[in-house]
Amino acid sequence: MKKPVVDFDTCVGCGSCAELCPSVFELRDEKAYVINAEGCGSCDCEAAAGVCPVEAISLVD
Repeated sequence: MKKPVVDFDTCVGCGSCAELCPSVFELRDEKAYVINAEGCGSCDCEAAAGVCPVEAISLVD
């Protein structure tokens, strides 16, 4: 299963990823953080990456 990674330099802290996958992402200090990389089975991390307006989320092996 691929795991999400956030590029902090690119992230603008919009919060869309945390809204779609609150078990995987959370906002801290106006940036998205991966809090549970294994949690993509309980939500759609691909959708969270796709909704990011600045493409700051990637999915890696």
